[in-house]
Amino acid sequence: MIVPIGGVLDPDRLSRIRALLSEARFEDGRRTAGWHAREAKRNEQAAADDPRAREAAAMVSAALLANAVFRAAALPRRLRPVLLARYRCVAEGSPAYDLHVDDALMGMSDPSGPTRADVSVTVFLADPGTYEGGELVLDSPGGEAAYKLGAGDAIAYPATTLHRVAPVTAGERLVAVTWAQSLVRDPAAREVLFDLAAARIAVHAREGAGETFHRIARSYANLLRMWAET
Repeated sequence: MIVPIGGVLDPDRLSRIRALLSEARFEDGRRTAGWHAREAKRNEQAAADDPRAREAAAMVSAALLANAVFRAAALPRRLRPVLLARYRCVAEGSPAYDLHVDDALMGMSDPSGPTRADVSVTVFLADPGTYEGGELVLDSPGGEAAYKLGAGDAIAYPATTLHRVAPVTAGERLVAVTWAQSLVRDPAAREVLFDLAAARIAVHAREGAGETFHRIARSYANLLRMWAET
């Protein structure tokens, strides 16, 4: 299930994040790539120990966890620290991230244990008209699908997906990325629950808390009880 999510970051928060990142220290993005992805990754990431980057990352995490659509789609149990990535077109070549799949387990050395990456998330921070290329391209049985969303919008998709970032040929692509471990491991089950959650809201808005609403609400609760890992 691929879920575009509009307006995760409001204009004030987005402006503050951009201001912080304009002064943050960036380093080679390959430092955080798995061994098999290092050759594919050509970008920069805000240094994890930079206080401005930490503030910006915390703002993105808080906005995601407060967003009802993200919570319904990902059912997050844990969220990895946000990475802030910059793809800046320079004379030496176009930055990009070639085809890869995200690591299944992240934070292997964390004291609390690793995080299973179930859902990948990209939050777009730059206006799409300010850079050329840089689409997030997701592979699927039906072919590739490219996404280049508005500033402050996000996209969530199964972390099992092969994907790439198309070369940035002009301007600067700025994004925040993270991964969620879901309460529901199976992506097909998460999709069923997402549809039921949407149906529950729609029926309640149209009819109130009547019989149909209660049957949908019960089905949602009982399926979540059946599938959730706590």
